[in-house]
Parts: sequence; structure tokens; C-alpha cells
Amino acid sequence: MIRTLLCILAFCGALHAAQDLQLPTENTHLFSNEPERFYMHVDRIFEGQASKPWEGGSFGFVRNAFRFENEVLLTKFHEGIDIAPIKRDRSGNPLDLITSISAGRVVHISPLAGRSNYGKYVVVEHEWENTAVYSLYAHLAEITCQPGDKVKAGSVLGRMGYTGAGINRVRAHLHLELAMLMSQRYQDWHDHYGRGLNTQGNFNGMNLVGTDVARFFLEHRNNPDIRFSDFVTSTPGYFKVTAPVTGTPDFVKRYPWIVKGNTDNQKSWEITFSATGQPVSFTPSSREVNASIVTSVKPSSKPHRYLTRNLITGIGNQATLTPQGQQLVALITNEFPAAAPNKSHPHR
Repeated sequence: MIRTLLCILAFCGALHAAQDLQLPTENTHLFSNEPERFYMHVDRIFEGQASKPWEGGSFGFVRNAFRFENEVLLTKFHEGIDIAPIKRDRSGNPLDLITSISAGRVVHISPLAGRSNYGKYVVVEHEWENTAVYSLYAHLAEITCQPGDKVKAGSVLGRMGYTGAGINRVRAHLHLELAMLMSQRYQDWHDHYGRGLNTQGNFNGMNLVGTDVARFFLEHRNNPDIRFSDFVTSTPGYFKVTAPVTGTPDFVKRYPWIVKGNTDNQKSWEITFSATGQPVSFTPSSREVNASIVTSVKPSSKPHRYLTRNLITGIGNQATLTPQGQQLVALITNEFPAAAPNKSHPHR
């Protein structure tokens, strides 16, 4: 089945034109090598010194500085990028319009700012290589689209603002993510692990695993024919987990290009994750395991928990999944029980 899916995908991909892609605001300083003008800074106080590093608005481990031995580590993961405004009114409110980065369909809006740390946000689904990829636009002041709207690259979705947690007018920005959907059964996972009220359905940010969208923009600018699948699967892996899942996981059915190898004698799946927890490959394995275990890790003299947002623990070439890591693997493999049938949810 996997081989058939891959063949179909390869054929369709060969006929697919280059992805239309553009930045979501008028701020194009990413392309002029002026990151300090593209990213919105964070306010940082470290060892008594205040600073406003623009790096805090980029993707990756860019926040929460602390000193480990003789080195400064940043351990908080920022899953998107924060794009600074180009225009403000006399009161300092941003005026920038927010536009879709590519053609697609609006699949979710969250118009009530208090329902999410994202504030008011929009999710657009893009069909790239016959698979669904999602862009998320957060902290909006105003949303001007509705679910079901078809959009093109450059279609207006709303206006930049500073809704959501921990943002003020000075630091108004667009938080942009580019992601894959983890599970179609997110609500069951959410309930099973006791995560409280979910008002966003499957488009809760916990269910969207983000990739380095700024790097994708830059690589696409250098090579407009780059495929999202190649971009994801070329992301460096940090650790591998072998999970006792037979058959084809739903995530693999949604993104068949993520598979490496064939399914002959498949008894489990070895999943390669980046340091940020993004799955970059699924490899069928003949190994029999009773529970998900770390089978490979990039050696490090620092504790792995600091380098993987606490998904794994250990040091050197030894690592085990933390409870947080176990929950991530469960979400991506759908290995969790269904919710009680009499339970009601706002998005079911």
C-alpha cells in the first residue's frame, strides 16, 4: 500500500507546478538579509542585563536563556516566526494586512482572543503534492475571512494585532507557522491526557507540528521548484523512536512521502524526530517492541532534555522518552483510547 501511495505521489508531483509562495505581510526584510528588521524582538533579562534580541522572534530554541556550566543555553521552543509590522498609526497600532502565503482554503478561524494563547488566529489548508499542509496566522486584531473561503497567495485574511498571551502594542506582530496535522483524533488525545477545555478542535496548536518556515521561504526563493516533502525529510534528525504500531498509521497515510523503506515484515515503525519534535521520517521496522523506546540519539555532552524541549532525557548516546515525549509519540501514532461516547465537545 505504501509503495502504491508513493508511486502515485511521485507521478502527481512530477506534474505539479512550483508552489506559489509569498510572505504574509509587506515586510520583506527576510530576503534582504536584515533579520533585525524582519523579526519582532523579545524582551529579555538575563543575569541582570536587559536586551531586545531579534533572534527571539525566529524559529527554534530561541528563548529562556540560562547558563549551563560555561555555556548559555536557550531551551524554550518557538514553533513559528514573529514578523514585525511595517506600518503603524499615530497610537502605535499596527496597520499591516495579513495575507495567505499560498493558494488554499480557510479551514479554521478563532475570532475570540481569549480562547487561545494565539489570540485571534486563522488556519489555511494548502494542497501540496496531494497532501494537506497548514499555515497558521496568529495574534490578529481582525479576521476578515471565513472557514471554507478559497484563497490565493496574497489573499487578505485579516489585520495584524497583538491579541493573545504576553504581547503588548509595542511588540505587535504576526506569528506565522507552517505545519502538518498530527492526528484526526486530537480531541480523544486531549481528553485522555487531561488537558482541559479544547475550543479549537483539530486545529489546536498542539495538533499542528511546525517546521522552520523562514528557512523554507529562503530555500524556496533560491529554488522555486523545492518540494515541501524534500524540505521536511532533509531536516536533520536528533532522535529515533521505535513504536509498536502495525499497519499504516494515519499520519503516514496523510503524508506518504515521509516513509523510507518498504513494509515487508513490518512489526513496528522507527520514527525519526528533529530536536524540536518534528517527525522527519517513518521507517518500517521488523523489530518487536512492547512500548515506544528511543533507539538512537545524537550524542551530546549536555542533557538531552535541554535540547529537545524535554521530549527525551539522558546524556551522551543514552536517552529515554519523557512523559511529554511519550504523549507526542502517542499523538502521531493514534495510540490512545477513544473518549467516552457520551462526552460532548464544542467541535464534534
